[in-house]
Amino acid sequence: MNKHILIVHAHPEPASLNGALKDAMHAHLLAQGHSVEVSDLYAMGWKAAVDAADFPQRDASARLRVPKDSHAAFAADALTADVRAEQDKLRRADALILQFPLWWYSMPAILKGWFDRVYSYGFGYGVGEHSERHWGDRYGEGTLAGKRALVSVTAGGWQPHYSPRGINGPIDDLLFPINHGLLHYPGFDVLPPYVVYRSDRVDAGQFAQARDGLLRRLDGLWSDAPIAYRRQNGGDYAVPSLELKPGREAGGERGFGLHVAPAA
Repeated sequence: MNKHILIVHAHPEPASLNGALKDAMHAHLLAQGHSVEVSDLYAMGWKAAVDAADFPQRDASARLRVPKDSHAAFAADALTADVRAEQDKLRRADALILQFPLWWYSMPAILKGWFDRVYSYGFGYGVGEHSERHWGDRYGEGTLAGKRALVSVTAGGWQPHYSPRGINGPIDDLLFPINHGLLHYPGFDVLPPYVVYRSDRVDAGQFAQARDGLLRRLDGLWSDAPIAYRRQNGGDYAVPSLELKPGREAGGERGFGLHVAPAA
């Protein structure tokens, strides 16, 4: 079945490893009969910072309150044209792929700014009933529920640097704020990330290996099992504290791993 995929790419150099991987994904998905949109943020000159200009109909004499002004602009269909265009791309997409380098333990600022602006109140958050019984439609529910997401990231360090005992910390922990906080939060089913290590030292043979591995991951975009993040409203969390209920963790587990359901 043909699908629609949105690739959001964040690297300033078109001839970079990230650019080459983005182009390979685009061509591969098209060859499979899918439709693809690409948001190349640097090429687009994407405005990363949220400010008063994002809400052109707000009262300019009032203090800027981003959630309140974002909510009003979204409800009135008065967000800026660039933000509305990206929201429409997300609505059309069956899957979202992020392609970016890991810079200072996170994503490039321009990509974070894409989320800051596109995930307006009423679209990315502030969705659903908010009460002491139901704390909003999020973490597995929300506007983007039923879609899939994949993070494809390059890292300069060696794979052992990002291992459970590695000095940089486990790669799954470093990407948790992205996979769980930015993708699972508004509803995506998030696939395990694809990571290319030692990205500044990739020769032609290593690039072919990295590219082919990524394309194999694309072939499983709808068949591979997503990360088993717990759903907020699935019964694992107490409301309204949203703490994991006693006895739900696997033996002795702590930290981010608590929010992944143990294998049956």
